[in-house]
Amino acid sequence: MNTIADRYRRRADAFASTVSGVAADRWGDPSPCEGWTARDVVRHVIDMHAAMLRPLDRVLSPAPPLREDPLGAFLAARTDIEAVLADPGQALRSCPTPLGPTTVERHIDEVVSDDMALHRWDLARATGQDGSMDPVDVERLWAVLSAVPRDVMDRMRTPDAFGPGVRVYGPEVAVPEGASLQDRLLAATGRDPRR
Repeated sequence: MNTIADRYRRRADAFASTVSGVAADRWGDPSPCEGWTARDVVRHVIDMHAAMLRPLDRVLSPAPPLREDPLGAFLAARTDIEAVLADPGQALRSCPTPLGPTTVERHIDEVVSDDMALHRWDLARATGQDGSMDPVDVERLWAVLSAVPRDVMDRMRTPDAFGPGVRVYGPEVAVPEGASLQDRLLAATGRDPRR
């Protein structure tokens, strides 16, 4: 069993389900990500899939246009990543990252897979769907986030620190004492769980 591939598959299933649940007239609705619409959230997730292929000198396969078929566009990107995860020769290759070298599969797990779990909430909130996150993901992401050194977290909150127009997390949002772990996780990543 490949835990990384299984985790990716579970999160991609959830993201695809949320994409397919978006009403046609809601794609332009604002998301909790400042300046992004619901469609922009899906675009970002697809763009992050493309970024995972760059260390392999690959690009995303041809796909339906995002404007016409958001689900088809996402599923095509998903197919490319699942093919990488299924091929040990690609998945276990070393690749550079802003935080140091790692394997391609670990980079996928820690970037696009984790990102997809959070952005599924963004998309759900933008389009009036259930934003409940898988408790397993919440606990895992909280543990990962809690282990990030303060200087690295500050860098992740700094616009352009990882490239032009890139900010990994927004400023931390205050939540009431006794807030759920999901709300604390969202707040720590710069999301207002009450939005």
